[in-house]
Amino acid sequence: MIRFLDLCFAFAGLVLGFPVLLLLTIIGLFDTGSPIFCQTRVGRYQKPFTLLKFRTMSLDTASVATHLASASSITRFGHFLRKTKLDELPQLWNVLKGEMSLVGPRPGLFNQTELTDARSKRNVFNVRPGITGLAQISEIDMSTPELLAETDEKMIKTMSLKSYFHYIVATALGKGAGDRIH
Repeated sequence: MIRFLDLCFAFAGLVLGFPVLLLLTIIGLFDTGSPIFCQTRVGRYQKPFTLLKFRTMSLDTASVATHLASASSITRFGHFLRKTKLDELPQLWNVLKGEMSLVGPRPGLFNQTELTDARSKRNVFNVRPGITGLAQISEIDMSTPELLAETDEKMIKTMSLKSYFHYIVATALGKGAGDRIH
């Protein structure tokens, strides 16, 4: 049932949101010259996949977890995208392709070994990674890998249709601040 909802919402979001996606892409072209950010992430069963986002940082920013990046690397438009969570919209394509779910553990980078190990111990990789989830609305980010893995495990064990919609609505209403940046 969750996968069916993911497909319906992702398809509707891409179709209905196309004008917004197009506008953000054009503005992003002027902002950084490369509006779409692609990065290899750890997916279900620890298989790699290419995550899509709107670029929020300058092109020369190192490929590290957000909490390790410098705040000065975020562009003015990037601040807006992050605050409104519009930078996540291209991930609807990842959901449509079956690489992600709307709700699930945020996918980490392969160089985040502490997080990967903690999630492996808790079988977090048995589900699709998600755009949002319990950790995101609880303001738990990748800077605390053990806590994040515990929270992901709790979300997975208690997932229901009610919680699925709760995480989506809470995110849409602005709950959660996203990853910390120093």
